Amino acid sequence: MSAQNQTSSFRYGGVNHVALVCRDMAKTVDFYENVLEMPLVRSMGIGAGHQHFFFDCGGGGTIAFFWFADPPAFAPGIASQPLDVRKDGMMSAIASMNHLAINIPIETFDAAVARLRDKGVECNVINHSDGPDGHPAEPTDQTWIRSVYFTDPNGIKMELAALTRPFAPSDILVEPMDEAGKPVPLRHKTPEPAV
Repeated sequence: MSAQNQTSSFRYGGVNHVALVCRDMAKTVDFYENVLEMPLVRSMGIGAGHQHFFFDCGGGGTIAFFWFADPPAFAPGIASQPLDVRKDGMMSAIASMNHLAINIPIETFDAAVARLRDKGVECNVINHSDGPDGHPAEPTDQTWIRSVYFTDPNGIKMELAALTRPFAPSDILVEPMDEAGKPVPLRHKTPEPAV
């Protein structure tokens, strides 16, 4: 191993894929290809009649789905975010996937929401803000991200997310909690600029 490899930091190029489980691969393909317009880039059979499909979500990343012949039951609020977060909150179990967020450019946000609604997708738009009203109806100068939330045919909570500005050191607002709910001081490393 060279000295450079021993001292270099990891170099990340973004998320390669996230692997989810669907109940109906045909409906999943229809939704991701025809509603979200993410091309199917790979499909394969695995094991005893199971399937694994990959959809291109941009930037070199994919969203992958497994289809299993007899999987455990769907469990919103345990294994994933509850379906109605305004009524039931957003909590899900440890090691669950709460929701899947995909970046979109801020200048395309309103058109993306309209496109989803035109395709019959029920949407919930939230403008996340640092101001006193954390979720104003319209974006303000304190809105840091605009999000549209919806559910795919498998009950997976999804988000198209548009940052309104780059992250800054001032975005580190709280210390992490330990398992007992006590804050732990950050041992914060300043990120190196992307090359």
